[in-house]
Amino acid sequence: MIIRLAEENDAAGIAKVHVDSWRTTYKGIVPDEFLFKTLTYESRLKNWQGNVSQRKVFVAEDKQKGIVGFAGGGKERSGEYPTYRGELYAIYILKDFQRMNIGRKLTARVMDQLVDAGFHSMLVWVLEENQSKSFYQEMGGKYVDSTTIQIGGKSLSEVAFGWENLRELQGFKND
Repeated sequence: MIIRLAEENDAAGIAKVHVDSWRTTYKGIVPDEFLFKTLTYESRLKNWQGNVSQRKVFVAEDKQKGIVGFAGGGKERSGEYPTYRGELYAIYILKDFQRMNIGRKLTARVMDQLVDAGFHSMLVWVLEENQSKSFYQEMGGKYVDSTTIQIGGKSLSEVAFGWENLRELQGFKND
């Protein structure tokens, strides 16, 4: 498995992972209408073409399967959490490649990038019903806040986990 910085020609692979992982992860949580009609490869491709050219996104690439996961982050977007200056915006991995340490490696690359950019703390928002939210707790993320968001016309609870000092995680990032 190769973890590397995404290039512009990776946008289609990232879009495919985005859509496919949402459909498996959020089935039964997010309305099917949204997952299977609104969320399309084409719409995500346009989004990721812009994202890859504007910010650092990391991909996990399998020699046979191509891109199987991605993650990206940057400055905390809301400005409401002064303790947390950075944010993990997105991390998605195809179902068949989960539980293989890829998420830890992608998150570590985002953390490194945030520290290099001067952001020594980070938070991430995750749907409360997402079974993978324990991943963030296992990595030492502490509960920060919760909110309600709308996806596909449905109100969903979202929780934030945070890390106050990413530099303390150097040992974790090197495993």
